Amino acid sequence: MSSKPTFRSIQAGSPYKTLGRWQTALIFITNEVGIGILSLPTAMQTLGLLPGIIAIVGLGLLVTYTGYILGQFYKRYPTVMNIVDCCQVMGGVPLAWVGAIAFELNIVLACASALLTMSIALNTMANHAMCTIWFVAVPAVVSCLLCIPRKFKFIAHFGIPSTISVVPALLIVMISLGAADRPQRAPPGWEKKIVVIRHPTFRDGLNACLNIAFAYSGNQGFVTVMAEMKDAGKDFTPALVMLQAFAIPTYTIVAVVIYALAGEYTTSPALGSAPIVPAKVAYGVLLPCLLGTAIVFGHTAVKYLFVVALRRIGAEEDYTRNTKRSWPLWIGIGVVFWILAFLLANAIPVFTSILSIMAALFVAWFTFGLSAVLWLFLNWKTQFSSKRRTALAILNWTIIVVTIFVNVAGMWASVSSLLAVFGDPTQEINGPFTCADNSLF
Repeated sequence: MSSKPTFRSIQAGSPYKTLGRWQTALIFITNEVGIGILSLPTAMQTLGLLPGIIAIVGLGLLVTYTGYILGQFYKRYPTVMNIVDCCQVMGGVPLAWVGAIAFELNIVLACASALLTMSIALNTMANHAMCTIWFVAVPAVVSCLLCIPRKFKFIAHFGIPSTISVVPALLIVMISLGAADRPQRAPPGWEKKIVVIRHPTFRDGLNACLNIAFAYSGNQGFVTVMAEMKDAGKDFTPALVMLQAFAIPTYTIVAVVIYALAGEYTTSPALGSAPIVPAKVAYGVLLPCLLGTAIVFGHTAVKYLFVVALRRIGAEEDYTRNTKRSWPLWIGIGVVFWILAFLLANAIPVFTSILSIMAALFVAWFTFGLSAVLWLFLNWKTQFSSKRRTALAILNWTIIVVTIFVNVAGMWASVSSLLAVFGDPTQEINGPFTCADNSLF
């Protein structure tokens, strides 16, 4: 890894800096509002109605603050191109390598979760017509092909259909639950019971919070997108506000309504709570959202690896050029990346478990903890210079401590829950790389 943080001298004035405020907001929404929303009703069922609302809104406001810190850091260091460059500014090449490995593992897990969710959708719509491994492979190939264009402006086109598709899909579920006499898996004569405040076990409560945190994991791609904005200093904060003004109310409404209608038979992904026919329709409508989420995450990761590879071979000038060297390198990186995502989706075949593992290992840092570290880096000498800065310093130190706790306790909760599913004789999924029907999850 080179000590040079970016290709800014190459990018200056290049056609790659093309994103405006609205395109940026669409990319942010595509990046964030997707797979994570499908686990929120179950998280609310686990926590109870009131704690669930507090957790969704509270984490949404906190992630808005940590996203704002990323924008402030970019203003101070406008040469960074991704979150790993931020690590390099703070700690040089060694910290950059740590950040790079974590960044890539995090995003490949995110793409694996997207592939897994698409396999659940395809299994549901096709009545498990073939082995689940093939239902993971097909979305992996499609995602790989759609990641071939190198500009984020192409990826921005997925924002509109992705954002549009998630709304009617969830409306189908909510309307069908309201019209039906009971959720899909509820017995005849079922009586709805909504718990305002539940008292889950530590493991279940932590897993629910991890699933909510995953729903807000779009921050990790913010810096990469800012590097391609026409005027990040002016447009980033409005785009961030537009994202959260859409995400927080949407997350809260969807979680409350589906839990209120499905009660203890709320499933994860949430679309499985609906009667079978509406569930199939909803999954079909949601597929563009799932695919868009996979492509935006995948494109972000592939672009970073592409940048690193060009630096290693001394071909920085190929970053914005279409050459015989740049295109095979770009496509090769993409193919390897999506093969890894395919393998991980089959290795962790349970929806809530893959989200929780990812949230415990990486989302806790990239969405919350790292931003707090960046704030301390920017304000180290003045963090206690006033009452306001002291309060912010206490907040950011607290975020770091909680992040470390979540790494340890969250990983234990996630893995133990996954092993419990594998050991449950009533579950079809009893291990990795299985052909079993995963649509019931």
